[in-house]
Amino acid sequence: MANHSTPATDARSTSTSYPQTKTEQEWRDQLTSEEYHVLREAGTERPFVGEYTDATTEGVYACRACGAELFTSETKFHSNCGWPSFYTPLAQDRVELIEDASLGRVRTEVRCKACGSHLGHVFEGEGYDTPTDLRYCMNSISMTLQPKAADSSS
Repeated sequence: MANHSTPATDARSTSTSYPQTKTEQEWRDQLTSEEYHVLREAGTERPFVGEYTDATTEGVYACRACGAELFTSETKFHSNCGWPSFYTPLAQDRVELIEDASLGRVRTEVRCKACGSHLGHVFEGEGYDTPTDLRYCMNSISMTLQPKAADSSS
């Protein structure tokens, strides 16, 4: 089985650089052990337990580690896969895509472009009725939801 880099192992390398950097100890101090495992060690939360899997609140989903805005509720869809699904990021420069062959098959890992934290994986060609035919399958624990402000003009 191929070794797959993680944000934590990449942080020890001098070839990986992100706009928002911290030592792994600083990440450990900031994040809970579960958050650290998913965000920095490329773990996966169990399906159907994440707080955003079935969320319908309008707003912006941001990286739990650094706060970078990643996805909007407008591109979120119900895929019945057990994790929050989006058909596109807020902008292509918000995420980094990395080949992941860690499970014996090739997948595409999605990381935060601002801090390098693991968010989940993106899958293509699954037949969902979305504009992109992509499913960004994200871990709820990797994100926070910033609800849309109520419209005060009414």
